[in-house]
Amino acid sequence: MDVGERAGFADEIRRTVIEQSYRAGVGHIGSALSIADLLAAVIGGPARLDAGEERDRIVLSKGHAALALYAALHIRGLLEPGQIDTYCGDGTLLGVHPEHGLHGVDFCTGSLGQGLSLGAGAALGAQRQGSERRVYAIASDAELNEGSTWEAALFAAQHRLDNLTLLIDLNGQQALGYTPEVLDLGDVEAKLAAFGWSVAAVPGHDQAALGAALEQPSDGRPRAIVAETTFGYGVSFMESKIEWHYLPLDEESYGEALAELERRAAA
Repeated sequence: MDVGERAGFADEIRRTVIEQSYRAGVGHIGSALSIADLLAAVIGGPARLDAGEERDRIVLSKGHAALALYAALHIRGLLEPGQIDTYCGDGTLLGVHPEHGLHGVDFCTGSLGQGLSLGAGAALGAQRQGSERRVYAIASDAELNEGSTWEAALFAAQHRLDNLTLLIDLNGQQALGYTPEVLDLGDVEAKLAAFGWSVAAVPGHDQAALGAALEQPSDGRPRAIVAETTFGYGVSFMESKIEWHYLPLDEESYGEALAELERRAAA
């Protein structure tokens, strides 16, 4: 996809998130809206998801944003017809957090701070098999509060896992507050660089910037893209509001959110 097509893809992801979260009566909406552009850049860009066992791996470390991943897989035709409408229903594989039994999902996630470790392991496995598989891990900035994330970062640099790309959703908030107030991360770009990573900091809703960062040639190191995003992006009454980590939509807020997304997509 070109830049415009990826932007349209992200708009479709956001619209599907709003539609399905309202239908299911489930929250975690702001987190899903935050990563729509990251998923569009990866899935609408370099990730190869239709290559059988040699497909690239996507690890959604911030598992509570799974609806955005389901939406992306649905739009790309990688889910069964109608499967998206089972989100959070009885017996579904489309739960609040990703389940590895679902096509396009290789790792269950949800225990925050574990996704980069899974991604590093998958990248090491591909490296040792001589495979061209790449691994894309998408993590929240709050997961940088976790020591396991930094241990995985050291491991990836030590083993020169240049087939691993970490995208950090730097939206500045988490379940119980704004990240700088909970545990200030400081200069994330500088920290990852000090840990031996190749790092780019980009605006997280800019498809041109995200695409350029993803296309950077490997220099023998794992790659990190620190993407500055807005929680709840695209729906103004959700943007940077902690409560939309949890709240479901009622009929009025659903209509307002959908109308705003449609206006933005048409602009």
